[in-house]
Amino acid sequence: MTKLKSQFLNDAQTRGFVHQCTDMDALDALAATKTITAYIGFDCTAPSLHAGHMVSIMTLRLLQRSGHKPIVLMGGGTTKVG
Repeated sequence: MTKLKSQFLNDAQTRGFVHQCTDMDALDALAATKTITAYIGFDCTAPSLHAGHMVSIMTLRLLQRSGHKPIVLMGGGTTKVG
């Protein structure tokens, strides 16, 4: 594959965040031309975040630094059930 056009995917691949992708060219074209909105949700009943959350958090931060829109949700509905 040639150098990616989108800063986000180029950085993510360089840092080893991308293992495989069904259509990298289409995703690259989208990320290079449009603003991507992505979210992650956390369950508030857990006592803390752990190392497993780190990759998702770092990916959202990478999106933000590349000009995209990250959203972090603290689970209201799951907290009430939990």
